[in-house]
Amino acid sequence: MDYLFKNALLLNPGEGQARRADVAVKDGLVAGVTQPGTQTADAAGRETIDCADMLMIPALYNAHTHLPMSLFKGISDDLPLDRWLFEKIFPAEDKLNSEMCYWASLLSLAECAQNGVVSCSDMYWFYDGILRAVDESGMKINASRAVQSFDENEDMARNHRLAEGRALYENWHGACDGRIRVDMSLHAEYTSNPRCVSAVIDYAAAHGAGLHVHLSETKSEHEGCIARHGMTPAAYFGSLGLFELHAGLAHGVWLEDSDIELLRGRDVTVMHCPASNMKLASGAAPVTKLLAAGVNVAIGTDGSASNNRLDVLRELELCSLLQRVTNLDSALMPPSSLLGLATRGAARWQGRPDCGSIAPGMRADITLLDLASIEGCPMYDDNTAGALAYSLNSRNVAYTMCDGRMIYARGEHKTIDVERVRREVGVILERVRG
Repeated sequence: MDYLFKNALLLNPGEGQARRADVAVKDGLVAGVTQPGTQTADAAGRETIDCADMLMIPALYNAHTHLPMSLFKGISDDLPLDRWLFEKIFPAEDKLNSEMCYWASLLSLAECAQNGVVSCSDMYWFYDGILRAVDESGMKINASRAVQSFDENEDMARNHRLAEGRALYENWHGACDGRIRVDMSLHAEYTSNPRCVSAVIDYAAAHGAGLHVHLSETKSEHEGCIARHGMTPAAYFGSLGLFELHAGLAHGVWLEDSDIELLRGRDVTVMHCPASNMKLASGAAPVTKLLAAGVNVAIGTDGSASNNRLDVLRELELCSLLQRVTNLDSALMPPSSLLGLATRGAARWQGRPDCGSIAPGMRADITLLDLASIEGCPMYDDNTAGALAYSLNSRNVAYTMCDGRMIYARGEHKTIDVERVRREVGVILERVRG
């Protein structure tokens, strides 16, 4: 179906002040952005939506997450990362199968849709189940199978994780009209070794694939790498050729100034996950330094187990506040700089150049927020970006559109049977707990 959004208050990345516009959507693309009242409202097959009391932004992208981990929301809320992983998460994950991951992913995707999010960069496994859920939801994903190796002498040709990552790329990259893209993935420095890293990098380089990796998330991880290799995680991965690729570095909390210089001018993105980093007491990524060095930064939530929400709007607010309080500077991360981290910056990391803004010819990824609410009153005309960052929240999301398809509208999920998902997840939880 085609759409005409009439008289929307339109805010694109980099703008502090919104403007009124009519926005036409045709065949999955933004067909026109014009002054209100200048487009025909009665075109055949077009649904018209009055947006006089709504703020329109590009739909949000979650640059780092683990969709099936919605099953583990609340499994452990008070442990540091290393104990949280090895004592709670890894044992629970041993009980998973593809069907569990299918239902858990639908649960996560439903939460994303009602929060205005249409695309995720995901790192996990059991992707036959996860991608089935993504396909049915009408949403987008950059999928990457996390590769690990705990034996420095392992023949990587026999590593089943790498084999699954290669098969994922070869069978799914570009599927569903491009909604599904595939990257390669290394879980982290501390769950791999140089032979493993080189094997994954070699495959990604040969196929032009992106590479998704956890990097310098905690102080212990960062310092442990220095003890093991005599260099920081960024320097270690750089020495093995990672930064010659299109790479996504999740977290980057403990990046040093020398690491940031290493990233300068490279085709890399640091995926900042403020809520997860705060909850696990990992620290605060040097986002302002990264941006000053010209490094692309995108916003992620991490998995539900270490965040409890898949709420990118919340992450944008936390990103700004965290930079201000850690640097004692209230001028840092102004609202006009935030939206791009969850739209254009994340779309760049995902390799989607036709996404991330509302302009003719771009993919119609659109989120509309209801301004007829307490949170939206008052709305100062010269600071719409500030209202989005600090006043509005995901409860204000009224519509979410992905590639021109409405997936969430006024509290109704259009592509996911949420009640059935809740029932199925309830059954799965009994198995996971047992």
